[in-house]
Amino acid sequence: MITEQQKTLKVYDLEPRQKHPTIFEWFDKLQPAGSFIIENDHDPIPLYYELKAERNGKIGGFDYLQKGPEIWKVQITKSGENEKDSVCLLKKEAVGNIEQSGQPYNDFSINKEPAGNQDKPKILDVTKLEPKLKHPTIFKWFDALLQGEFFILENDHDPKPLYYQMLGQLGPVFSWQYTEQGPVWWKVVIQKNKTDEPTVGDIAAKDIRKAEAMKKLGIDFCCGGKKTVQQAAAEAGIEADVLEKALIEAENNNAGINNAFDKWEADFLADYIYNQHHKYFYENRDSILQLTAKVKEVHGESYPELIQLSDLVEKLFNELRIHFYKEEKVLFPYIKELVVYKKEGIRPLSQIVIAQGPLAMMEMEHEAAGDILKTIRSTVNNYQLPDSACNSFRLLYAKLKDLESDLHQHIHLENNILFPKALQLEKELC
Repeated sequence: MITEQQKTLKVYDLEPRQKHPTIFEWFDKLQPAGSFIIENDHDPIPLYYELKAERNGKIGGFDYLQKGPEIWKVQITKSGENEKDSVCLLKKEAVGNIEQSGQPYNDFSINKEPAGNQDKPKILDVTKLEPKLKHPTIFKWFDALLQGEFFILENDHDPKPLYYQMLGQLGPVFSWQYTEQGPVWWKVVIQKNKTDEPTVGDIAAKDIRKAEAMKKLGIDFCCGGKKTVQQAAAEAGIEADVLEKALIEAENNNAGINNAFDKWEADFLADYIYNQHHKYFYENRDSILQLTAKVKEVHGESYPELIQLSDLVEKLFNELRIHFYKEEKVLFPYIKELVVYKKEGIRPLSQIVIAQGPLAMMEMEHEAAGDILKTIRSTVNNYQLPDSACNSFRLLYAKLKDLESDLHQHIHLENNILFPKALQLEKELC
């Protein structure tokens, strides 16, 4: 059990190969609902994905207390004894046969005939990089690969957390094979898979009717937008044929308007997201908070889940407030500047390099908001109202359901359409 004096773990004081094993040791010693804080000299996003994958059902929270620029602090909480995991866990059946025993990363096969003119493999020795630059650089190298190309990653400790981060953020679009596994060097061949199969995010981006069909079947095309139809269906627990049939029926249904969001310019789409979704939140935030407080005060004794609901709504709104601020003050203006630069045919004087971290952080925050929405829905039993529910009770649940629907569409537009457009713009200009 973690003592009071041990509740903060300064990870940067540990040898690289001891960092994650020590964090897992601390986590495993926690009592249900217990927590500790880690301090690091770079963003611990990879740990988030590794914990999700290897401690299925036990993650209660991964909350940032400080986000750089020199120190990152995160509070890690274990779920309560009877709580279900509130995060979107990596589902092994959705990404292929990955064995639990031994080394689970060798199951991916490497194409022995690299595409293009890759006569000799590119080697990235990450030991020569600053800790905060390691994973952004690896993602940049991977993004630059053509389908079928690969590079060799060299490190002085097991890069397993990177594997989980790539799987969580990119989906199974890569192959991973160890060629050396310590004790001094770890070497991994990372290859971009050859595939022409569209993802559910691609499908939703091109046809809102299909997005609605997937939504009805419980397909996550927002945070899980990088999965193929087969993988998304497996993750949702339905047959792929059922999903494909629903998509065909949606395409044949000419009713309604099919907004071709993927055809819009990035600056126009950013303005649309602000006016349609950010403003929706601002217009409904206060009334939802007031209703939540009122319903908790009147009915909280009879329905204790309303007390937890109030805490969850407050947490969600605080995270959205900070997230929207970053988008409105930094990300959206930058994207709009890129559009102007492209139209005028000039290179930007300065750049954020969103491919090296900012967009990954935005997507992680999207996933965190999605996790809270799932927990809210679970807490209130899918918004099933008791027979004695008053008008305020009913109005609160209706507004929360509308908010959930709006946020799903909001996240979809950003993850699957706006962010890829922004990455392409930056790549062309910078």
